[in-house]
Amino acid sequence: MLELIAKRLLLAIPTLLLVSIMVFSLQKLLPGDPVLAMAGEERDPAVIAQLREQYHLNDPLPTQYFYWLGHALQGDLGASLRTQQPVTTLIASKLPVTLELSLLAMMVALLVGISAGIVAAVRKNSWVDHTTNFVALSGISIPHFWLGILLILLFAVHLQWLPASGYASLNESVAQNLKTLLLPALVLGTSLAATLMRHTRAAMIAVLKADYIRTARAKGLLPARVILKHAFRNALIPVITLTTLLFGELLGGAVLTEQVFTLPGFGKMIVDAVFNRDYAVVQGVVLVVAIGFLLLNLLADVLYVLLNPKMRG
Repeated sequence: MLELIAKRLLLAIPTLLLVSIMVFSLQKLLPGDPVLAMAGEERDPAVIAQLREQYHLNDPLPTQYFYWLGHALQGDLGASLRTQQPVTTLIASKLPVTLELSLLAMMVALLVGISAGIVAAVRKNSWVDHTTNFVALSGISIPHFWLGILLILLFAVHLQWLPASGYASLNESVAQNLKTLLLPALVLGTSLAATLMRHTRAAMIAVLKADYIRTARAKGLLPARVILKHAFRNALIPVITLTTLLFGELLGGAVLTEQVFTLPGFGKMIVDAVFNRDYAVVQGVVLVVAIGFLLLNLLADVLYVLLNPKMRG
């Protein structure tokens, strides 16, 4: 197990290096000049020259990259060109919001999607299967912003059970925090649940045709034991892969959902940084998201080994 983790971490180093090079290079292609925006309306040439020197924008591109990389390896991702705040501080303030929202959305998706997928596979080609597939396709097709608005109208405007927007941290109130995140988590979880349902169904149908499942049934094992212990455990491999990828996408930022519900999350921050040509923030956010994806892939590999003892050799 430790050898597997060590190999994956070693492979992550060139991946992160490549991601950092691509992000640093491609963002320079963005139109506009952040220094002109920072200099204000007067755009004093002396101020512009001083800002370019301060942020090393006069240096060659490779020099700028290695300067940024050297500080990044020390935990310093630079400062925002717009607010002058350290990028690590901005990330630390926004990431918990998106992380909590992602966890809640994934809980909804796993609970609904996997359960529906198992039922649909066991009742293949029945009315239950067809209904579940129809609901899943509807969940994938409905835009997040439209579903979010509908939920706001129902639960916030008409029923007045939940707030329509805003965010309350866990430090303020646990109950209020859950109330502010419940609707956006349902919006995100609905789409993810639909995707998980279809993959779980496909994996379960394939496993239920296997010889060892027929043998288990011939031995007289309870149907629930055959389905949950023998079939579902072996169908989990593709589901785990999909779950880690979906969770990584959520960490990248649920931009539309955060905009609809006015959540101060990761997605809104990176969109604002791109529009404001805030290079340091874009670099830091993409680097953190890349690290998140790599850690999730590592977690998936570890779960594979735990679920399938044959892979431990």
